[in-house]
Amino acid sequence: MPSGPGTIDDHTIARVARAVPPGISRFLLTSETRPDAVVDHARRTHVDTVQLVDDQVTPDVYAALRQHCPALRIVQVIHVIDDDSLDKAISLADHVDALLLDSGNPTAAVPELGGTGRRHDWSVSRSIVRASPVPVFLAGGIRPDNVAEAIRTVQPFGIDLCTRVRTDGRLHESKLKALIDNMNKTC
Repeated sequence: MPSGPGTIDDHTIARVARAVPPGISRFLLTSETRPDAVVDHARRTHVDTVQLVDDQVTPDVYAALRQHCPALRIVQVIHVIDDDSLDKAISLADHVDALLLDSGNPTAAVPELGGTGRRHDWSVSRSIVRASPVPVFLAGGIRPDNVAEAIRTVQPFGIDLCTRVRTDGRLHESKLKALIDNMNKTC
């Protein structure tokens, strides 16, 4: 991962994946974009879901995953930059099991593929949720003080967060509690 809070080596990912009880998804976030590399990465780590964080992958990646790892679920990250993100999301939705909308810039000099802590235009995200035939998760700049607004505005299937509930690189208990308390206000 060229951006975000850090990487975890494949051995550790596999160890964690094997320890996760049934019924809980085991995600691999990968920035690999070559079909054989993505398939190999998923197999090596023993996960049941792969999250492709680079939205520059080609359709042959999805085909390779479906052929070689048919039980694997695929989540494609869409970096919401402008209104063109809606077209990109809808064109990729038929290839995946879910979409994840995030704030990043895969074409930057150092590609930003997540973990920026920045909020993107949630009105574009809402349009994607309305048009998508697959579940859509929301990420990007979600904090305890704006999670209720995010859920009301976008109406995602779920949220994904990391950066804004951490302090010094570690999950922060009071930030998580505040986030959950504010989420419960939307239900």
